[in-house]
Amino acid sequence: MQPVFSETQKDAVDIFKKIQSNLGPLGKYSNQIHGYFTFPKLEGEIGPHMKFRGKEVLNWILNDYLGLANLPEVRQADIEVVTKWGLAYPMGSRVLSGQTNLHEQLESELAEFVGKENAYVLNAGYQGMISVITTLCSRHDVVVYDSEVHASVIDGVHLHIGKRFVYQHNNMESLEKQLKRAVAVADKQQGGVLVITEGVFAVSGELSQLDQITALKDKYDFRLLLNDAHGFGTMGVTGAGTAEHFDVQNKVDLYFAVFSNTMGTFGGFVAGKEQIINYLRYNMRSQIYSKSLPMTIVAGILKRFEILKARPELRKQLWKTTHTLQKELKASGFNIGNTNSMITPVFFSVGIPEATNMVMDLRENYSLFCAIISYPTIQKGQLLLQLTPTSSHTIEDIEYTIKALTSVRANLEAGQYRAEDSADNGNTD
Repeated sequence: MQPVFSETQKDAVDIFKKIQSNLGPLGKYSNQIHGYFTFPKLEGEIGPHMKFRGKEVLNWILNDYLGLANLPEVRQADIEVVTKWGLAYPMGSRVLSGQTNLHEQLESELAEFVGKENAYVLNAGYQGMISVITTLCSRHDVVVYDSEVHASVIDGVHLHIGKRFVYQHNNMESLEKQLKRAVAVADKQQGGVLVITEGVFAVSGELSQLDQITALKDKYDFRLLLNDAHGFGTMGVTGAGTAEHFDVQNKVDLYFAVFSNTMGTFGGFVAGKEQIINYLRYNMRSQIYSKSLPMTIVAGILKRFEILKARPELRKQLWKTTHTLQKELKASGFNIGNTNSMITPVFFSVGIPEATNMVMDLRENYSLFCAIISYPTIQKGQLLLQLTPTSSHTIEDIEYTIKALTSVRANLEAGQYRAEDSADNGNTD
């Protein structure tokens, strides 16, 4: 017997066919860019010098600001904890059977370090941020956020079932305008207001104006959630983050950070008042229904954290490298935007075909590997080469990079990267 379909069912769109016709702004180029511009494989020991497609390159994409990943004592500690615990322990989620003394020890040390009453270790940073927002905010609450927050914040805010307002990046006048709207809506709905910003913005390297944002708390009734993924371990006198840098730790209500950038490992945490952290601990579905962060990771974080606190010279070396790199780039006439952190963007006005040829030249003939950021992350007609210095990079690495970028810029200005068979100027989708 043949199935009977209604007219509505006949007109339904197959979601797979929809995907086939629209692979997304990057996905539509996947056949050309996969394995080279996207999903590249860097091999060898983690550090400034690795291999790409069998050739050694100078690597400026390292999620290892303090060079902790390859310290002999860290590698040895990782080996010892894997031998002791394996990869399975503890079994189950934290709330059921995955709680351990080391999880509690790490949370206690993190809370003390960032000046909060309590902390909760999370399985993953991206997932954790989304879950903090959706758990904390009800439909009566209003979220106000910077236009250039991380994707995890964007996705968390989009899942929020209440009102949301976005303010212009680092623009305090715009923030205050949106706060007035948010407070009015929240008062009407008997809800609250949550402001979310970054400590260090991941693309531009700019710091959030935390001193000015927190000053507005005297005028408007809101709570502040700080995503300090790149500030934790790098910013502030002790490395306690961007709030410490601005001396406003007591005015940040929820402090969020990850272990992937400074610790060179996996996971994240959120810290704040004990009552609020306990609420998140018992209500964050992403954690309640997920396996506990493995003991090997937790023990490895504790070892890295111990070194982070005991060896401030690693952070000093990071900043020495950062200041030298940025000073030399500016002196050589490169546009590095308004960064005031380790993240170092180098901007070029260039169309997509030229950018492609330029990056290939940089990698193939100059053995320089850095992050490539283009539209839709930044505006059309621009290319951003992002350099992320670490304490492991050397002055020689910086000198070579300046020479390579200067040479490539000269080639660009001479028109050597122009695609002769294309009139595309980078202003198409």
